[in-house]
This record gives sequence, structure tokens and C-alpha cells, in this order.
Amino acid sequence: MMNSNAQLAECLLNSYRTRFRKLKALGDGALDPLESEEWHKVPSGGVNSIAVIIQHVSGNMRSRWTNFLTSDGEKADRFRDQEFEARTEQTPEELRAHWEAGWNVLLDTLAKLEAEDLTRTVTIRRQSLTVVDAINRQLGHYGYHVGQLVYLARMHRGDRWTSLSIAPGESEQYQAKADD
Repeated sequence: MMNSNAQLAECLLNSYRTRFRKLKALGDGALDPLESEEWHKVPSGGVNSIAVIIQHVSGNMRSRWTNFLTSDGEKADRFRDQEFEARTEQTPEELRAHWEAGWNVLLDTLAKLEAEDLTRTVTIRRQSLTVVDAINRQLGHYGYHVGQLVYLARMHRGDRWTSLSIAPGESEQYQAKADD
């Protein structure tokens, strides 16, 4: 029988795996209905396009999660500032491939973590963090950017948008269905 610390660690790892998969699914839901021109559309000055957000998130994921336990999470071959440069020649298929590649590194790394890894220390930009803190940091960071993707996609799609959660005005109907 596992001790309570090991049980808690396994529970935490399973929660992280579930939360990141749900976050990816939310982002996928925002990207799926987009038309080609909507990936690079900039709603106003200083706002990043969906394409730029994807470049940044996938670059961050590759950097943070490659050799997560053994090397600094800010890799020398990452050029963060370039992630924010619009590359309008990128197709939706190329952008989706970047998105998937980043998530694959993250999810593969999470799948390999073991309970005892949670108390280890990792480094991000020369700052020491526990694995738990580093994971929480990234969960918050990606949640922020996935929220931006959803908002931009919803804005671009307008009345063609389909809610990714409980649609406004349908809470009671949802709850009644859940009670069945």
C-alpha cells in the first residue's frame, strides 16, 4: 500500500496531466473552426495574432519541457523575441504542426514524471523552482495564452462561433442533463 505522500504525489501528477490535456483540448477547439485568414488577423495595434501566440506557446513548451529535469528551461537555442514576429507566410497546417509539437513535448514529459520527481528542483532562467512550482507556473502561463486564443477565435468567428463550454443561457439545461 502506498503511503499518503506517494498517493498525494500520484494524485497531483494525474491532475496535472488531466488539466494540461483539457487546456490543449480548449485550444484545439478554438483553432479548429478558423479560416485561413483568421490565423494571422490582428484585431488592433499591439495585439498578437493567433499565429504569433502559437509561435510563442510552442517555443516556450519546447524550451521548458525538453530535458525538463536536467537542463535550464530557457534553452540557448530559443529566441523568444522572434516568437512575437509575425510570419504571415506560415500556413494554418504549419502553425498547427508547431502547436502539436509543443504539446507533444509537454505531454510526453509529464507522462514520464514519477511521484518522487515532484520534490526535485529544476531551473528556469537560472531560477531554482520545485517541479511542482515549475509545473504550476506553466499551467498558469498556458492557461493565459489559451484564453487569448479562445477570445481571438471567438471574436474572429463572430456569429459563427460555437461555444466551447456551457453556452450563455444554457446553464440550467446543462445542470438538468448532468442530474440525469
